[in-house]
Amino acid sequence: MVIVGGGPGGYEAALVAAQLGGDVTIVDRDGLGGAAVLTDCVPSKTLISTADYMSEFETAAHLGVHLEDGEGDEVSDAKAELAEVNSRVKDLAAAQSHDITVRVEEVGVRVLRGTGRLVSATRVEATLADGGTENVDADVILIATGASPRVMDTAQPDGERILTWQQIYELEALPERLIVVGSGVTGAELAQAYLGLGSEVVLVSSRDRVLPGEDPDAATVIEDVFKRRGMEVLGRSRMAGVERRGDGVVVRLEDGREVEGSHALLAVGSIPQTAGMGLEEVGVELSPSGHIAVDRVSRTSVRGVYAAGDCTGVLPLASVAAMQGRIAMSHALGDAVAPLQLGVVSANIFTDPEIATVGISQKVLDEGTVDADVVMLPLSRNPRAKMSGIEDGFVKLFAQKGSGAVIGGVVVAPRASELIFPVTLAVHHRLNVDQVASTFTVYPSLSGSIAEAARRLHTTGI
Repeated sequence: MVIVGGGPGGYEAALVAAQLGGDVTIVDRDGLGGAAVLTDCVPSKTLISTADYMSEFETAAHLGVHLEDGEGDEVSDAKAELAEVNSRVKDLAAAQSHDITVRVEEVGVRVLRGTGRLVSATRVEATLADGGTENVDADVILIATGASPRVMDTAQPDGERILTWQQIYELEALPERLIVVGSGVTGAELAQAYLGLGSEVVLVSSRDRVLPGEDPDAATVIEDVFKRRGMEVLGRSRMAGVERRGDGVVVRLEDGREVEGSHALLAVGSIPQTAGMGLEEVGVELSPSGHIAVDRVSRTSVRGVYAAGDCTGVLPLASVAAMQGRIAMSHALGDAVAPLQLGVVSANIFTDPEIATVGISQKVLDEGTVDADVVMLPLSRNPRAKMSGIEDGFVKLFAQKGSGAVIGGVVVAPRASELIFPVTLAVHHRLNVDQVASTFTVYPSLSGSIAEAARRLHTTGI
């Protein structure tokens, strides 16, 4: 088994293949864990966690807890030293990559540092970091090369003032005024992170609201929180270009307006890293966007060649990449395997509060393609939320009419990524609302609102 790319899709596949008796080689360029661990998911969530920690100072004061300095004077503001924050972020990412490397080597996986190119459907040519080359024959090949930030001709990152989300961890000082271009998941998360760390933030959104692809009720909560905390949100404002001007940057909008700032962060999507790998030459089908076409067990159009992760364009989540990789190796080696089920994938947006979702969406319901009952409970009524000073957020459940099966849910709350798990279990195992409602929850707890929502969806037939 030869795996090209050591991100979640690659290293998780390697662990499964080794467990099933495969002779596994990973060809990896940057370090195991890939962008998810080194420059994207782990670093960004670490940065966000730091910003969340700083917001606790404000919450503490609201709860009656006040901090004082050595002179007995009240301390009202915390300060983030970005150089120290970023140093910790990078150290943590490197440590995670090291732990993954140790684990795969423990099970006998060989790691080649370099880049891989398909010579045929059964051979990978590895160009090694030391300048040499090695041809590795394979019965099965898995492509897991991920994606990289999309850049535009009119907005070229320079790594100093105009930045992609992979370059921000080299900043030594907190941006005074950060213009974030793009209000999708990455843009929204990092905009709020820097706002929490102390930057003045302007969020440029080409759509009517932030997070246009998410639950509308959840997106409304987040946008309200953004504005209440001092973020400037420019809706219906499409970027035309970004340029350096003096010691700062200028973002030009298509309507002629100019937005000035100290730095610009580009969060305008990603492109798959599939070019120059020999994929088309050996017959692997690519979409017009460059993504690798795969089926639900990660097979490409070429027998024996599989693909996983962001290079496939299936769903850009580390958890999905890992599942695709595991499924690919189980299928290739004849182990029991179930095809990928996107309908039971839980996802999370690490804003404050977080947004977690699973199953059907409000959009599907509004379109009338699914007949379901819905209930939404604001967290402000939950006793544990009151104790913790939580004022924003809600729990929403979708139940199929007739059967009462839980077919979707949305949680907007601190640590929603943890609270969505019982809803995901219910969706995955087709539990009905009565089964969820009759399961004990701790009192008081935020999860109590999930059980309460299920109780409100009980049908009596009257």
